[in-house]
Amino acid sequence: MKSPVVKRSIVVAGHKTSVSLEEAFWNGMKEISGLRNMTLSELVGEIDNNRQQGNLSSAIRLFVLDYFRSRATPAVPADVRPQQVDTRQQA
Repeated sequence: MKSPVVKRSIVVAGHKTSVSLEEAFWNGMKEISGLRNMTLSELVGEIDNNRQQGNLSSAIRLFVLDYFRSRATPAVPADVRPQQVDTRQQA
């Protein structure tokens, strides 16, 4: 069975390193870097410089998750949400 994690080499701040991520996260990174008009290496460098703790792969996953979560729209429009029902019995 093929592992869903893909290991790639990337240059970050002039140093070559390896990062292991699932393909979906690599695709997310490519999309974000394209929207920001920067290279994948530049984006990874930015993430690396801003991470507080943990390893680089985890920092990238959290960055991608946060990026897309912050841009997500509510799944259920307000006019479709269940209404609060008055359960008191009427006399």
